[in-house]
Amino acid sequence: MASKQGGQPGQIEITALPVPRLQELKTQLDAELTHLSNSFQSLRTAQSKFKDCLTSITTGLTASTTNKPLLVPLTSSLYVPGKLTDHEHVLVDVGTGFFVEKDIPGAKDFYERKVKDLGESLKDLEQVVQGKAQNVRMVEEVIRLKVMSAQEGKGEE
Repeated sequence: MASKQGGQPGQIEITALPVPRLQELKTQLDAELTHLSNSFQSLRTAQSKFKDCLTSITTGLTASTTNKPLLVPLTSSLYVPGKLTDHEHVLVDVGTGFFVEKDIPGAKDFYERKVKDLGESLKDLEQVVQGKAQNVRMVEEVIRLKVMSAQEGKGEE
């Protein structure tokens, strides 16, 4: 719905809406805010995992760790025993079940770029979340003012 009062397309003059419509709008904005917040948390979790991978490559792969027993994660809670046979190359999960063998500098570069890209996406998404939260607060304020105005009008009669 575009405003008829010369506003930008896609904008709604919320003070002209009735309270039931404002409540619907608030419910919709709350759902969008929840979805965006969940997406933000998922991106932060992914960034944390990439940072962990980078730390593992940086600190865990040395000549002294070759042929030593270690636990290899199959899932987040299932590990199997294994041995590191090559400390100069690693398998990097590039997504959708595909793995690429990379040397250590290449793997570090890959994970550093992923961390940086996710950081930029998090910044952008954070601004969107803040904007949606501001919209929710504005709608709540208009609802509150309209309800108070209606109660005052009934009190005078």
